[in-house]
Amino acid sequence: MLLLARLKSGTNPFTQTPLKLRFSLVSLSSQCVSSVETDIDIDRITKIINNHPYPDQPLQPALLQNIPPTLLSTRFVENVLGHLFGAHSNGLKALEFFNYSLHHSQLCPSSDAFEKTLHILTRVRYFDKAWELMAKISSMHPSLLTLKSMSIMLSKIAKFQSYEDVLAAFEKMETDIFVGRKFRTDEFNVLLKAFCTQRQMKEARSIFIKMHSRFSPNTKTMNILLLGFKEAGDITAVELFYHELARRGFKPNCITYNIRIDAYCKRGCFADALRLFEEMERANLSPTLETITTLIHGAGVVRNPIKAQQLFDEIHLRNLLPDTGAYNALMSSLIRSKDVQSAVALMDEMEEKHIKHDHMTYHTMFHGLMRTSALCSRSRTTEAFECSLQMLERGRHMSEASFRTLENFLLQAGETDKLTLTESFTPPPTVNR
Repeated sequence: MLLLARLKSGTNPFTQTPLKLRFSLVSLSSQCVSSVETDIDIDRITKIINNHPYPDQPLQPALLQNIPPTLLSTRFVENVLGHLFGAHSNGLKALEFFNYSLHHSQLCPSSDAFEKTLHILTRVRYFDKAWELMAKISSMHPSLLTLKSMSIMLSKIAKFQSYEDVLAAFEKMETDIFVGRKFRTDEFNVLLKAFCTQRQMKEARSIFIKMHSRFSPNTKTMNILLLGFKEAGDITAVELFYHELARRGFKPNCITYNIRIDAYCKRGCFADALRLFEEMERANLSPTLETITTLIHGAGVVRNPIKAQQLFDEIHLRNLLPDTGAYNALMSSLIRSKDVQSAVALMDEMEEKHIKHDHMTYHTMFHGLMRTSALCSRSRTTEAFECSLQMLERGRHMSEASFRTLENFLLQAGETDKLTLTESFTPPPTVNR
């Protein structure tokens, strides 16, 4: 209002701004322009790399012609690699770009850029090139060799190659790549996680039995293995392994209990999850927001909205603050019990309390509207369409399956005029920025 009044009076608000502030505004404006220009350069270079006929023709001359060394900032390199990663570009082209930045930038490469390149190469099984890159980094910039880069390599080898290949890779990293670094529990945990991530629990257990005497397993080791058994859907193995480790003297922490509780909730064994919750408190371990959210989900699985609401109300009593995940869990519980109106009210409450809706919020509400007893009614279809519009307005897109569901119900409801608007609902090609 003050700015509007000044404009009406003919006063230029900018000329009355203090000089120091004016320079700050100009500087901020310049930074914004620079940022936009950099984004344009990132898109341009990504397109040049993707469209180049490499390896039929060398890529380096094109990079030299289009990327001056001054452009090779850390942010620029990371974002170009992020675009290439998101677009599932040719791994060899990504490697050429990274090598170009390595030799022409005056800045030390970042671990993020190195890890993105490694991920792109291993994702398409260019393991020889990935090993060459790791050896080069070991020689030139050994500080970039982190547990994350080790994890990327071992996880992809576990996915695409054999058990013996993973062990050989771990040994090669210890002797040839991470030179001068003594492998301890952290590195052992990365090895175990490589198998657990791929749900290869037989192999993970074998590694643990074979190598635990060499390293000193800790509570994180136990949690990695328990999480692996849980993700594999083997609740019996979760409990058997937990008790085996407890006999070895391992002490569970909050994460341990959260994993076990989640395992029971996902299988619909809600009473057992509550039993563990009580056991956790008796062990003087304070439940976290994740613990409560998991139990709310569990209550939803067994269609017990009253218990879900009770657990949600306990969040404040425990001096915790509900986040989007907690609201989504309660909303899902209400939807499962076909109480769509209460779920809508919960969505409104999120807005009132400035708690952001995420993709899962809209996904849950959309499917709730489409799966209620009034499935094919015009009113429910309209509500689902409006929910989808709101999702789009907030920069989110629905999945392909959700889009097809909405499209079919619009046709059934005779809402053909809305079909032309639904084309923008599906997500654009994935690009990591």
